[in-house]
Amino acid sequence: MLARAGVGVLRIMDDDTVEASNLHRQILYAEADVGKDKLTSGIEALRRACPDTATRFEPVRSRLLPDNARAAVRDVDIVVEGSDNFATKFLCADACYIEQKPCIQGAAVRWVATALCSGPRGKPCYRCLFEDMPETDQASNCAEAGVLGAVVGMGAALMTDLALRMIEGKPDCGHAYSYDGKRDTLRRHRVYCREACSLCGERPAILDIGWSTYVGRSCAPNQA
Repeated sequence: MLARAGVGVLRIMDDDTVEASNLHRQILYAEADVGKDKLTSGIEALRRACPDTATRFEPVRSRLLPDNARAAVRDVDIVVEGSDNFATKFLCADACYIEQKPCIQGAAVRWVATALCSGPRGKPCYRCLFEDMPETDQASNCAEAGVLGAVVGMGAALMTDLALRMIEGKPDCGHAYSYDGKRDTLRRHRVYCREACSLCGERPAILDIGWSTYVGRSCAPNQA
């Protein structure tokens, strides 16, 4: 959607390969792409779908890790994050706040999709809403809980809308959007700053990026 909108440069970061279980919700890919590199096949699909776009695609064959997170977000204008694990989501939010980059984050599980835009100064930030990563036995993801492909599409549309508003200079920060596919309802919730927030609060505890903050509960070191 961002490519169709003519965004100047899309830097796409991934190190995964296409799996058959991805196809119902990752519509860039087809059965012929299973086993292929997501970056290469995804960018090829975007170019086929948007032959007249002026968008330039910059592939980054890596995942977001504590070692590279700050550098990864430092020289981009807006970060759009749609990973499927809590560690990456919190890592991205923290890196963007520290580097003062606007960040649009989204997720989908079962029938529900969510999207949130945090400004370059945070306040409220991702941790104002979710506070911290859940314990391992409390966490659920697409593979474990399931997700409806169309709901993922709605989440992507919400994230795209938030990104385009930011580009136009009309950001919608401080609100979380949630779409319930079972009830076909879209809600906009006000997110309030928490004084005790560990990232953007009055006495922040997160001042830099370190492995220990993201590893040991909801993901293993090589899954951050």
